[in-house]
Amino acid sequence: MAGTGSSRRTFIAGAGAAAATGAVTAGAGATPAAAAPAAPAAPTASPPPAGRRVAVLGGGVAGLTAAHELAERGYAVTVYERRALGGKARSMDVPGSARGGRRPLPAEHGFRFIPGIYHNLPDTMRRIPFPGNAHGVWDNLVAPREMMFARAAGREDLRAPIPWPEHSPAELTPEELRRALTGILQTLVRLPLHESAYFVDRVLVFLTSCDERRTEVWERTPWWDFVRAERMSNEYRRILAVGITRNIVATKAEEASTRTVGTLGEAFVFNLLGRGADGPPDRILNLPTNEAWIDPWEAHLRALGVEFRIGWTVREVRCADGRVSGVAVEGPDGTVQTVTADHYVSALPVEHARRTWSAALRAADPMLGRCDRLQTDWMTGIQFYLTERAPLVHGHLNCIDSPWSLTAIQQAEHWPSRDFPADYGDGTAVDCLSVDISEWDRPGILYGKTAKQCTRDEVAREVWAQLKASLNDTGKTLLTDSKLHSWFLDPGVDGLGTPHPTNQDELLIHPVGTLHNRPSAGTRIPNFFLSGDYVAVDIDLATMEGANASARAAVNSLLDRDGSQAPRCTVRPMYRAPELEAARRHDLWRHRLGLRNVFDLG
Repeated sequence: MAGTGSSRRTFIAGAGAAAATGAVTAGAGATPAAAAPAAPAAPTASPPPAGRRVAVLGGGVAGLTAAHELAERGYAVTVYERRALGGKARSMDVPGSARGGRRPLPAEHGFRFIPGIYHNLPDTMRRIPFPGNAHGVWDNLVAPREMMFARAAGREDLRAPIPWPEHSPAELTPEELRRALTGILQTLVRLPLHESAYFVDRVLVFLTSCDERRTEVWERTPWWDFVRAERMSNEYRRILAVGITRNIVATKAEEASTRTVGTLGEAFVFNLLGRGADGPPDRILNLPTNEAWIDPWEAHLRALGVEFRIGWTVREVRCADGRVSGVAVEGPDGTVQTVTADHYVSALPVEHARRTWSAALRAADPMLGRCDRLQTDWMTGIQFYLTERAPLVHGHLNCIDSPWSLTAIQQAEHWPSRDFPADYGDGTAVDCLSVDISEWDRPGILYGKTAKQCTRDEVAREVWAQLKASLNDTGKTLLTDSKLHSWFLDPGVDGLGTPHPTNQDELLIHPVGTLHNRPSAGTRIPNFFLSGDYVAVDIDLATMEGANASARAAVNSLLDRDGSQAPRCTVRPMYRAPELEAARRHDLWRHRLGLRNVFDLG
């Protein structure tokens, strides 16, 4: 949920556009994501800066990134994590599932997705050693070779290759973009010509909009209104309004910020055109996440001197005389202690972080109070273990018509170094179908209840029914009950089927105006810094990339406050096509005169 988090939401934007370009595919099976650049020298910890100590609150991607960057610069770092390292990105064991010396079945909050638009996170992955890999954990990224839109009610499913190497036009002009996007829509979505043409015009409006128009106008314009969904066909609304927003930003189209949706869509267009890409538009890990990434990361950080306090819950960040004076943490035995350090980096998810900010801390920086306006929603995974591999697709599938907005991937074929039945479980499960549920407040097809109203068993049966409705409706039976071995629903979800369901791992969503409530990494409190996917960074979405970039920004702010001579972290911004800068400058002139964008015909 690459994002998760959240990062997995972005799949549909890239893979959907990829389907129609007709270029070379990624090859048979799971192949290396891209030719890697030269591997950097393995970093070692710098001499300690006069024993300066940093407490990192939270051990997800943001917290581990902050610890990594600080440890390389010689700081003494201790990470406090209430549950398990990796946060929403981690994988986990299915309790009681191992037999005969095998590993437990692998489960997760949701499948990982690390597209080529990411740059900061891949840089960190290259710096995490992994046995046999020249470029560390980064070499564990592989590229699925295709994707599928699974339609319900007898509509034909669409399988399409994901091209890489990419189609790369000689000139990235608005007219070239118009032709490319029109071809994609006509091939992939099959809309009426006038609707395809209108949507392409809206995309050109956004691509050529200046930053001021994006921030002042499109941030406050719902995507539903921007694409004029109300006037269009049901197919247009379903795919280009509802489908895009639920899968990219996990927000309802009627509420989602056009700036957020457009910024990610723009990035994927450039990724597909080979511009500013770290690799293919769709990349996943070649092992369960902890095996491929989180466990090696923990080992590397321990080698750099980072200490971990697992099972310690942050209760309150205290403030006195305008500085953080200490942090109350509850240990595994329930005892509350006060932790002190020279600096503090809050790397908790926003819904948890803001509960720890004391009244005095909030008074010291009013920016923290604006975080109360940030909204979160549910996006949670469930895994189905199969006794026979289903003939679905060699990559991600999107059940575009499913009431609960399901996306999924069969994972075993992308883990080539593992013999799934020999290595995991009881030897009878051969694959893991990992599914993300993006919509928890819409009635399903089996019980007529929302996911939150269902019990855990009912959620599993409902998701399985929706998968079969999307995949078994065109004369072929791809999923059968006889193939189902077992299932596992993220344990962070609790109280399902009761009046008060809870979710420990909610996801930041992006309704209009969200940008203006996102805090900066540096605060007015000189020894307190923020990192997490809710912090304002260039990628305007709750993703692992955003968590990583914000942690780098927090470390840079800390170094500035500390007067450190250590090199600053590189924070790479989203790619901007130089060919469109002239159009954006022209739009800035028009915007300041109160005129529409030149492509905006209303």
